[in-house]
Amino acid sequence: MRSKTFISLLFLAMSLSLAAQEWNTSLDSAKKLATEQDKNIILVFSGSDWCAPCIKLDKDIWQSEAFKAEAAKEWVMVKADFPKKKGNRQSEELRSANAVLSEKYNKEGAFPLVVVLDKNGKVLGKTGFKNVSPEEYIKLLHSFEKK
Repeated sequence: MRSKTFISLLFLAMSLSLAAQEWNTSLDSAKKLATEQDKNIILVFSGSDWCAPCIKLDKDIWQSEAFKAEAAKEWVMVKADFPKKKGNRQSEELRSANAVLSEKYNKEGAFPLVVVLDKNGKVLGKTGFKNVSPEEYIKLLHSFEKK
C-alpha cells in the first residue's frame, strides 16, 4: 500500500514539475541535458530586478502557458541573471559563472538578451525583447534553429 502511495505522489510531483518553467543556471549542465534530450538551448541574460524589458519579457513570454509548453518540449532553458538589489544578491559562484557566460555570449552587455544555442553551445541566433505574443516569440526563436 505504501509503495502505491509513493508512486502516486512521485507521478504527481513529476506532472507538476512539467508545468513549471525549468531554468538552469549552469550552461555545462544545460549542454549535458540538451545532448541527452537532443534539444537546443535558450540562454537568457536578464536583470530581473532592475531591467523593465527583462521583467516584461518574463511576465509576458516566459511565464505564458504557450511558452512553458513549447520550452518543455523543445529547449533546455538557462538564465544568467544579474540582479542589483541587495535582497536578490546571488552567491559569488553564480555571479562568477554568469560573468563568464556574459563574456562569451553577451559582450555587448545587452539586457535582455536571448541567445539560441545548439546542444554544443554554438550560437544559432540572438534577440531581445519584442512586444509580440508568446506564439510569435516562439516562432522567432525557432527561426534561428537549423535542424
